[in-house]
Amino acid sequence: MRLGIDWGGTKIEIIALDDDGRELHRERVATPRDDYAGCIEAVAGLVEQAEASTGQTGTVGFGIPGSISPATGLVKNANSTWMNGKPLDKDLEKRLGRPVRIQNDANCLAVSEATDGAAAGCHFVHAIIIGTGCGSGIAIDGKALRGANGIAGEWGAIPVPWLKPEEFPGPSNWLGHPGAIDHWCSGTGFQADYRSRGGTALKGHEIMELKRAGDPLAAATYEAYASRLARAMAMAANLMDPDCFVLGGGMSNVDELYEDLPKLMAPYIMSDHYEVPIRKAKHGDSSGVRGAAWLWG
Repeated sequence: MRLGIDWGGTKIEIIALDDDGRELHRERVATPRDDYAGCIEAVAGLVEQAEASTGQTGTVGFGIPGSISPATGLVKNANSTWMNGKPLDKDLEKRLGRPVRIQNDANCLAVSEATDGAAAGCHFVHAIIIGTGCGSGIAIDGKALRGANGIAGEWGAIPVPWLKPEEFPGPSNWLGHPGAIDHWCSGTGFQADYRSRGGTALKGHEIMELKRAGDPLAAATYEAYASRLARAMAMAANLMDPDCFVLGGGMSNVDELYEDLPKLMAPYIMSDHYEVPIRKAKHGDSSGVRGAAWLWG
């Protein structure tokens, strides 16, 4: 049995999978925010419940909104900031009494979809989360690509390429970098751009409903968003040339993107022919936690 845990800023979720990927158990609890020790205990409780429910002992994989630094062995770049600077893997291994495997949550999305999801059978998968934030992960032959310094797939920190004059320099992201992908290509950035154009505070699906009804402000916001995401993905295509892109997060439910992105990417692709599928994550919100379980593949 494989246990996967998705440790997010608002909830911690566990799933138990058998060898065929069949779900045996699932549970979630609220994340004890700003309480590192409390989070460790919440995880231990979830593992105990899962194993009591199934009558089995499992391997444990974690998806976290950051990564373990190979230089220090401590968590870095986590937007759940209370885990930064902590030896998370060692603390979890001590509390659970077994080895654990930890990857960035976007890498877990990539692993999940490459294993038995929308990109099953693809050699090189670039998975992109377009939700509250915007990050990406890479799976090669179903295994997460961590990189020499644990930052492979940190695509969101890069500015949107081929900026238009009216876009420069762009709003700052959480690190203070202007025009970054993780702001402009996120669902949060989509909503913020709509407000900056004079719109009210609406959720992404509400803006899309207005766009479909012919509202010009919503349409202009969507067109700008799709263009920026397409340019960012074209850069990834030129750099890595993956076999498949997979989109997850709330904005992945915007069906128009799957028709519009290939056309919008085309002018920026350095090839006379480019045809790579862009697919919605098959497992949706479950992809991260499933991918954490599949870290023990």
